[in-house]
Amino acid sequence: MIRLLWAASTNIRNFMRRYMPSNILLDAIRTRRGLKWGVPAMLLAVPYLLVANLSAGAAASGGPGWLHLIVLVCIWSALKMVWIGPVSVVLLARARLRESADAHGSRASHMEEPTMAGSR
Repeated sequence: MIRLLWAASTNIRNFMRRYMPSNILLDAIRTRRGLKWGVPAMLLAVPYLLVANLSAGAAASGGPGWLHLIVLVCIWSALKMVWIGPVSVVLLARARLRESADAHGSRASHMEEPTMAGSR
């Protein structure tokens, strides 16, 4: 039974990872080139919350019960969009610091090489 649940959850996760727009966008933002788009992506939480609100209203006024699932998925996606903004800022700062340190280190090694070669 646990094995069946594990396999089902793995398959659902793989499906969501490949085909859900929010997951595709988050994967693109987590790349070095995409980090700058994390804060503007936070604005995408608004349409997700709007769809969640409309679905909740429709479900409350006698609509089908499966609309509650749409509400949950939209709220979860909105939370992911809100969270990626601060996370991308931290990741971008860390990447720029690392790139700056690498550039500074390579500049320092280029300046030291001629003096070391001349002292031999």
